[in-house]
Amino acid sequence: MSSALSPNRSVIRSRYIYVSVLLLSLFIPSIYPTVQSYTSTIWQSIASITTNLATLATSSMSNSSPPTDPLRTPVYFLGIGGPNFIENTAHPAYAELAAIGQEITTKVKPKAIVVFSAHWQDGPNKISINVAEHTDLIYDFYGFPPHYYEYKYPNKGSPAIAEKVIEKLEGVGIEVERVERGLDHGVWVGFMAAFDPQKNPLNVPIVQVSLFGNEDPDQHYRMGQALESLRDDGILIIGAGMAVHNLRDFRATRASGETMPYAFSFDEALKEAATARPEERRAKMLGLMKRSDARKAHPSLEHILPIYLAAGAARSDSGARLFTLCEGPISWAQYRFGEVARA
Repeated sequence: MSSALSPNRSVIRSRYIYVSVLLLSLFIPSIYPTVQSYTSTIWQSIASITTNLATLATSSMSNSSPPTDPLRTPVYFLGIGGPNFIENTAHPAYAELAAIGQEITTKVKPKAIVVFSAHWQDGPNKISINVAEHTDLIYDFYGFPPHYYEYKYPNKGSPAIAEKVIEKLEGVGIEVERVERGLDHGVWVGFMAAFDPQKNPLNVPIVQVSLFGNEDPDQHYRMGQALESLRDDGILIIGAGMAVHNLRDFRATRASGETMPYAFSFDEALKEAATARPEERRAKMLGLMKRSDARKAHPSLEHILPIYLAAGAARSDSGARLFTLCEGPISWAQYRFGEVARA
């Protein structure tokens, strides 16, 4: 019986196959455009996603370098000479200060300058700040020809910037006195070289702040740290002093032209400390004054203290020595902490 039904089952199976093929042949033409449309849409979506991913990858690669904040300023320590430096325009340090001044006015482009000079110290735990907009220069030097006391350097202060400085300092418990005081020669003599009023005018407010009236490098370093955030407002912090400064030996070396050995040794030690990794810099700079040549390089510390303040304001930015020249009992080293934003 089974063998009798077998041919019939084969016929039925063949008919089912025939009907199925027939039905597919009828339906395929009707559904093909829809399938084709969906397929086309899917491929277009894939192509769009691929294009967007490629664009994003290209953008990421082009921006792979660390972003720089065009507003954040570096910090400078400028080696500024005495009054006779005004007319010593052939001196190598004069040209270097002029170059740094050009860098500041054309690339840094600060909104204002806050400057600390070796020639203004206040109390052991108190500082003073000029809050006046217009003041006269201070000729705080003696025994020079009369025309030295007739030099002018156009400048203006900023009560608003001064109040920003005061807010930062009082915020960390530093006592601040508001005064009306002009720029001393520790600022304006060097600024005449860096920011020549005719060739490279500064055209931004200058606010001078005193040092503490003590010889505590770490206290000045911490004051610099308190002012770091001013840099985010486009305010440039400058410490003005000398890397090596021994006036006691100045007369002795002026006749012989000899450069004192301590000038070379301390100058290099300062470079090693100031350009150390930021996390190591503070300890290394504090160690400087424990060196055997420290008090020869600086019988008193007012000319070295401004670089402690500058280094403190630099925080995590690295230091670089831009120039140095040891001459007699002094060094004309110039430093910058932080990078200059690309134009």
